[in-house]
Formats: sequence, C-alpha cells, structure tokens
Amino acid sequence: MTGGMTRRAIVCGGSIGGLFAALFLRQAGWEVILLERARSELSGRGAGIVTHDQLNRLIETAGASTRDLGVAVSERVVYDRAGSIVTRAGYPQVVTSWDRVHSLLRQQMPQGSYRLGQSVAGYDDGPDGAAVRLTDGAVLEADLLVGADGFRSAVRGQMQPEVQPRYSGYVVWRALAPEADLSPKVRADLFPHFGLYAPRGTQVVGYPIAGPGNDLRSGHRRYNFVWYVPVAPEALTAMLTDETGRCHDVSIPPPLVRDAVVAEGVALARAVLPPPFVEILDRSERPFFTPIYDHIAPDFARGRVALTGDAASVARPHVGMGVTKAACDAAALARHLSQGTPIAEALAAYSSERQPAGRLAVETARRLGAMIFEGQDNSDGRSNPNLATILNETAAVPAALAQAG
Repeated sequence: MTGGMTRRAIVCGGSIGGLFAALFLRQAGWEVILLERARSELSGRGAGIVTHDQLNRLIETAGASTRDLGVAVSERVVYDRAGSIVTRAGYPQVVTSWDRVHSLLRQQMPQGSYRLGQSVAGYDDGPDGAAVRLTDGAVLEADLLVGADGFRSAVRGQMQPEVQPRYSGYVVWRALAPEADLSPKVRADLFPHFGLYAPRGTQVVGYPIAGPGNDLRSGHRRYNFVWYVPVAPEALTAMLTDETGRCHDVSIPPPLVRDAVVAEGVALARAVLPPPFVEILDRSERPFFTPIYDHIAPDFARGRVALTGDAASVARPHVGMGVTKAACDAAALARHLSQGTPIAEALAAYSSERQPAGRLAVETARRLGAMIFEGQDNSDGRSNPNLATILNETAAVPAALAQAG
C-alpha cells in the first residue's frame, strides 16, 4: 500500500505506551508516524511511577538511559492510625515520575515523527492496509495501525465498542508534597520509605519521587501521596460536577474539581489518617482525585489494527504496572511484527500472548483492591488479615508475569 519495501505504521497516542510502541517498531524496521491529539507537549503532573526490572530493561532497549531515573527506596513500612510502625520489609525499588519516563522516551523520537494536534476520528481496515481518519478531515494510510491512545481509546471504541470502563467503587486522591516543607520528624521517619496504611475501608500508599526537573538532591524531592477512598456512584456524579454544573464523563480535569470537593476530601483525611500522612497532605500542592476503573479487551488486535497499553487493558493501580505493561505490550508487538509473518497473523499472535497477561494484571489488581474492604477488626491498621499480601504484592509484578517483556 505504501510502496517500496519499508512498511509504515501509524501509532495513535503520544503517551508513554505510544512512545514505546513507536520506538520498538522503528527498531524492527518500520517507518513510524506517531499522532497525539494534544496540541502541546504532554505532562503527567509529576505522577509517581514505581519501576520494575522489565520497565528498566525496556527503557534502555528503547535507547534511553536509566541513570538517575528516580529515587531508590529500600524498605516498605506499614504504619498504624497513630503513625507508629506496624511492620517493615526490605524491598528495593526505584520510584520515578511519569514526566521523567515520558521525557526520556520522547527524546528518542526523530524530528517530525511525533505530531501534535492530530485527533483520530476513526479508521478503515482492509486486506491491503489501514487508513486513519483525523477529525480535521485528513486521511493517513499505512500498513499497520496501533491504538495506544489510552483509557478512552478512539481506536478501541471503534474496534470493540462493547468494552467499557468498569467503576471500582472507589477513587484515588493524589498529592505531591515538597520534601523541604515537611517537618524533620516526617522527613526522617516516613519520607525515605515506601509507606503504607491499611485499615479496613481505606488505604494510603506513599513514596518519595524526584523534585521538578528530576531533581534528586536531598531536600529538593517530593513525596507522592496516594489515598484510596470508597465513593458511591451517586456521590461520584456530584464529585465529577464542576462549578458550572457540568458533570464530566468518567473523570474530571484536576483544575475543574470544585473547591468544596477538595475541602471535603481534606477534612476526611484529617479525621481518619495517621498524623504523618495528614502532614504530607496539608503541605502538598492542591490534591486531586481520579475515579478508579478497569477494563480488558477480549482481543488486543483485529486485522491490521492492534491495541497496546491502556487502550488494550487497564488494571487498578494497586499492581503499579500500567507503564510496565505498556512497555511489555510494545516489545511483544514489535517482536511479532519483525518475524516476517503476514501482519494480520503477527497481530493475532501478539494478541494471544499479551491478552492473558493483561487479564492477569486486571484480576490481580481487583483482588488487591478488594482487600481494602476486608477484615472486621482493623480500624487502626494493625490487624489487617491480608497485610502480608498487601505489603508484598502492591506495586509488584505478579509472579506469573515476572519474565514478560
């Protein structure tokens, strides 16, 4: 379709998953154009990412360096309602930020191959090629289309419209606190660790990440605060309604969250969380919330169209595998497409490999999420019956996926 011997791929979505797909396909000999609907360079608001061995390896495979990737933590520490330590365990990991990983990969893209302001309206798939239709009326032709356009993927919406996000029944509040603004005690006792608070009915996860501009100097870093809170569907509707009365579908942009919603969240935190985590929240920038959903597509590819990353499946964040799974999806996709088999056949093999991996991540995260609400006598966070599992499996690659990618 595109003429010559070089096969052409269009990747929809310029986030981390799309960048991995584009870079690995280029390494496999494809000409790649990446389309991002945003008109300016993406930013993840400093959101924290827990890295895994697979992710670190695949970042380097993509051509970037993992030197100074993030903050190294050596221990996981569980706290009770009073802020005292319940238990601790050695668990070395590097925690980084969305912005850091995205910028490392973005720098590897050749000039002109990453196109901003390109919003996908739909696509056509045929035996000889695929065509992407943009909202401005332009049509781009290629041999392969990759939908890496996130949780609310336009590509998946056309391919598998029956696949809809499933609300978990709870939201996550997030905030970032500058290390320099914290008290000496919190900086010494909580800041260096991967911290957890796990009473019945809620959960906090927190860890240090780099400061702005990937500043890793002591005193210049930030603490990433993650708090899971149950919210009934009707209450969520109210939380998703902005000051103008508009109710946003699925999620609401952080700047549009009403001040009253933020105030209610902060008041609840002060009433139920341990003092060190309350201090983290009090000294952070404005917190924001995101409803927790998940989904899993029954197929990760059809014809000449593939889905990767969040477009293919989203697990709840308890497994901390969103970026790692996207990287593994991209690596498998490129590997199958580099073996000389027909495109549709290669994509079917890719789907057969990665769909079960995505399902396992979704099921593992659902199991971990359910543990937030289990246990009768655990109001102080000291007697959680699932504490060992939460400690060892939160933000950890499931054993069955440890060799993936």
